[in-house]
Amino acid sequence: MKTVDIHTHLLNPEVSFHRLYDKITIPLFARSLGADPKQLLRQPYATYVSAMAASIKNSVHVEKSCLFGVDVRLDERGREIDRDRTVCAMTEDVLTVARRYPDQFIPFFSVNPRRPDALELIDRHMENGCRGAKFLQNYWGVDLNDERFIPYYEKIEAHNIPLIIHVGSEYSIDSHRRYEGVGMLDLPLATGVTVIAAHMGLGRLNYKLRLWRNLSKDPRFFDADYFQLLAMLKAHPNLYADISAILAPMRARALRHLSEQTDVHHKLLFGTDYPVPFTVRFNSYDLPKQRRKRIGLVGNPFDRYIAALHDYFPSGNPLYTNYTKLL
Repeated sequence: MKTVDIHTHLLNPEVSFHRLYDKITIPLFARSLGADPKQLLRQPYATYVSAMAASIKNSVHVEKSCLFGVDVRLDERGREIDRDRTVCAMTEDVLTVARRYPDQFIPFFSVNPRRPDALELIDRHMENGCRGAKFLQNYWGVDLNDERFIPYYEKIEAHNIPLIIHVGSEYSIDSHRRYEGVGMLDLPLATGVTVIAAHMGLGRLNYKLRLWRNLSKDPRFFDADYFQLLAMLKAHPNLYADISAILAPMRARALRHLSEQTDVHHKLLFGTDYPVPFTVRFNSYDLPKQRRKRIGLVGNPFDRYIAALHDYFPSGNPLYTNYTKLL
C-alpha cells in the first residue's frame, strides 16, 4: 500500500534548538523522527530537511508528502508583526526544498490573506509548482469569515487547488483560540473552495477540573467541533478532513469512534503533521499492549504512524487513496 501524506511542515531556515525545552525534548524525539539528535542540534535546518526526505524515500507506505510552511503574522495594514523562529517558513523555502527533492515533496504555499499582494503571490506560487494552500489563521489572528477575503478564496477556487485550514487545538505556536473553530470553514466553503479541515477539530483541553475527561474514549467528552465537522463533511461536497496529528493523546482517543463513521471515510485524508512528535506505547487509543510494543519498533516515522492507524483504517480503506481526488 502506498499513500501521500497530505500534511507535513517545513521549519524556519533559521530554526535553533538552544532552549532548555529543546535540549530536553530533542534527544527524546529526534531519533523517533528519523534524525540524529546531535546533528539536529548542530545543524538543525539542514539535518531536519535531509532526515525528512530520507524517511519518505525509505518509507514502505508513504510515497510523497505535501510540504508547507507558515507565513508570518501581519497587522491590518499588511506589516509584519511576528515571525515564529521555529514554525514560520516562507513558500520560497518550500519550493527550494521541493526542487531539491522532487520525488519526496509536493509544495503547498502559505500566503497570509492580509498581504496586499496576496493574489499576485498565489499566481506566482502556482506558476512555480505549488499544488495547494495552507492557512494557520489562528496564529495569524485572522477571521476567515471576513468578506474582504472573498477575492482570495475566488482566486484559490479558480486555480482548483485544496486549501488546508487548521481546526482544533494548537500548542506548538502562539494561537488565538477564537479562530480555531470549525466556523472558520464557512466562508471558504460558501465561496466554492475545496477545503481540507486539519486535525478533525480535536485536541482541546476542555476539562480543567476533571482532567481525565480530556483523555477519555467516551464520545460524550470529545470536542464539540469534532461532531460538527462530521456533520459538515456529509453536508458539503467540497469539504474534506485530514487526520494529521491524531496520534497526539487528546486526539488518539477518538480513533475508534472515527473508524466507525464509515459514511465519511470517503472524505478523510491521511496526514501526520510531521515533525509533531507522537508516542505509540503510551497513548489514549485502545490498542493492546503487545501491539503497541510491536508498532514502537517500526523505525521509519511515517510507517510507524501508519502501523498505529492500521487497526482502525486497514489497507484498502479510502483514507489512503482519497488524496487522488484533490492532487
